[in-house]
This record gives sequence, C-alpha cells and structure tokens, in this order.
Amino acid sequence: MASLTFEASLPHPDDTDKLGARLADAVSKEAGAVAGHGLAVRLEGNLGAGKTSLVRAMLRRLGFAGPVKSPTFSLVETYPVAGLTLNHFDFYRFEEPEEFEDAGFRDLFGPGFVSATEWTEKASPYVPDADLVIELALEGLGRRAVLKGLTPLGEALVAHVLEAGE
Repeated sequence: MASLTFEASLPHPDDTDKLGARLADAVSKEAGAVAGHGLAVRLEGNLGAGKTSLVRAMLRRLGFAGPVKSPTFSLVETYPVAGLTLNHFDFYRFEEPEEFEDAGFRDLFGPGFVSATEWTEKASPYVPDADLVIELALEGLGRRAVLKGLTPLGEALVAHVLEAGE
C-alpha cells in the first residue's frame, strides 16, 4: 500500500512546535475516528531529534497546560486532553520486547487513545502497528520531518497537515 507523505525542513525550534500544532489540529479534525479506532504514532529519530518536543507542541495545542516530560525513565507519560488520552511511550530502556506485554501497555492502545511511541523497534513485534510514522532528523541547526500515513486514518492526518500549508 502506498502511503501519503509530508516532508518539511524545520530550520528553527519553533518550526517543530508549528508542526506539532498542525498535527494536533489534524488529530482534532479526526477526533471521532481516533475515539473509535485509536491512533498509533511511531516517532523515529536519534536522541535529540525532537520527538518529545513535537509531542509537547501537540499537547499544548490540544490544551494541556501542565508539565510535559520525556518518558525515558517512566516508560510512559499519560495526558488527558481534548476528550482523548495521549500516551507517550519510550521503549529505549527495554532489554527484551516482551517487556511491552509484561507491563500491560497493550491496554493503552486502541479506541480513545493517541499512543505515540519512541524506540518502537525495541517493543516489536508486540507494539500495535502504526497509523502514522513521524521521522525526525537533525538537519544543519534545525530538523527535517517526514510524516507517513500507513492507514486510512494516518493518511487523513497527513492530508490535513498538507492542507494546513506552511
């Protein structure tokens, strides 16, 4: 299946925030589908690529005003926002993929959940398939972002981001 893709150069830190806000707006437009199906987002990128910054920008746009921290040590941070629950996972510290099942994380995916995962490959094959993949990479002093919709919901989100323009 061909996927719908969005690519952008993010030369300034606030460009990552703007992309996070655009993505949050897309999630809001598809809130009914997310409530009914859930949304699995795979965040890819090296340490410091901006994964948590993007999630923080999404949360701010969705109305969350509290602290947003990296889930590196807690493994998951949960945020009730906009009638949904956003779970931000970081599997970097997993030694075995079975830790995903042992922790009961599967229960934090599905209807009503936006589940954003970092270092997803460390929980594979247990972590549910992604609807949307977001690749972030350092590019000069900024970043480069690539969004790929892998399901109809993921493609709808990418389409909304594309429609929002620069």
